[in-house]
Amino acid sequence: MTVRNGIGFDAHRLVSGRPLVLGGVEIDSDVGLEGHSDADVLCHAIADALLGAVADGDIGVHFPDDDSRWRDARSVELLRSVAERVRSMGGEITSVDSTVIAENPKLSPYIRKMREAIAESLGIDAGRVSVKATTVEKLGALGREEGMAALAVGTVCQG
Repeated sequence: MTVRNGIGFDAHRLVSGRPLVLGGVEIDSDVGLEGHSDADVLCHAIADALLGAVADGDIGVHFPDDDSRWRDARSVELLRSVAERVRSMGGEITSVDSTVIAENPKLSPYIRKMREAIAESLGIDAGRVSVKATTVEKLGALGREEGMAALAVGTVCQG
């Protein structure tokens, strides 16, 4: 078995009039993330990390934002498709580590639910999914609460 790691990153603007969805969980907030799908930066970063681990492009390749099929799509379902793709390539998802970067809202009350939703979509135990949250101490666009970002590392074993 070969152990392969991939890195993912995503960022979206915060806007009024959209729900805030992170890790497949709706978060209580007055603003949401702007995007073609539900703009779930956490699921997008994890998807890119897993696709990177098997050298299979990124979510823009598989779910392009100019394709109406993905308009308002639930990103946790896109993540499920990525997991199926990884498995079809002989990969076994062994773990995911991720960090959401946002000043507000406080995400700690939602972390367990996010881990569970991500794990369920990937077909792995929640104990293999890490979700953390941090701020940028008010620095830059993220610090001014203009958007949110997420980073992820996905580990896949291939035989």
